[in-house]
Amino acid sequence: MGEIFVEMLSSPMLRRALIVGILVSLCAALLGVSLVLKRYSMIGDGLSHVGFGALAIASVMNLAPMTVAIPVVILAAFLLLRLSSNGKIKGDAAIAIISTSALAIGVMAVSMSRGMNIDLNSYLFGSIVSVSRGDVATSVVLAGAVLLMFVFFYTKIFAITFDENFAKATGTNANVYNMLIALLTAVTIVIGMRLMGSMLISSLIIFPALSSMRVFRSFRSVTICSGVISVVSFLIGMFISYIADTPCGASIVCVNITFFVLFFIAGKIVSGKRA
Repeated sequence: MGEIFVEMLSSPMLRRALIVGILVSLCAALLGVSLVLKRYSMIGDGLSHVGFGALAIASVMNLAPMTVAIPVVILAAFLLLRLSSNGKIKGDAAIAIISTSALAIGVMAVSMSRGMNIDLNSYLFGSIVSVSRGDVATSVVLAGAVLLMFVFFYTKIFAITFDENFAKATGTNANVYNMLIALLTAVTIVIGMRLMGSMLISSLIIFPALSSMRVFRSFRSVTICSGVISVVSFLIGMFISYIADTPCGASIVCVNITFFVLFFIAGKIVSGKRA
């Protein structure tokens, strides 16, 4: 097994994928805890569809994909919050409106030009090959910013996650920190789409948080456990993908599913002992 890991690290392509994947997995897991608890767990799926639409249009217009996708997805995240704050449109409906609209626009743009190409397929389903040196540099900078901002505003994020009304009563501007979570999530989604694809990136947000919640109860414990599960799942998924020649994104998701089942069983055992 050690020899296989050394062999993987000898490949520049796989080294780039490992760097980006570890950073994205960690960012997605940390943000996922708040998103799941606030019942915004599908925001990753919705924003990834927006990202696909932006990337499709950028490809048709011969523009830099990441340069177009990042501001578009951030604006979509803010729009999602505004729609959700309207009592007539709930969170799940707002996500559906934005995601399906963006996906349809992207598909229409591609179909009216030259048809679906390989690069866009890599954004849909993920591809190790598509991770370039430029993507690594961009991902390191953006993921570092996400992690620093999460740590710096950890207390405020914790407050609005568990009791937003109480946080507002104590003087916390909940809207600002909700926008911060949306911003960090949007950035994480965009930098992770190269590797995981728009169809699978939301799994990095949902599964680690749900798995850790089966066993742990405190916000800090769940957050730490989610980060560990996400990174370990990514590494195991990459290893399986390499030796079995399976799709990278799908392999990582399957490992996350396995962890969820194991933690679900462990949670039942722990609950039985507490009772």
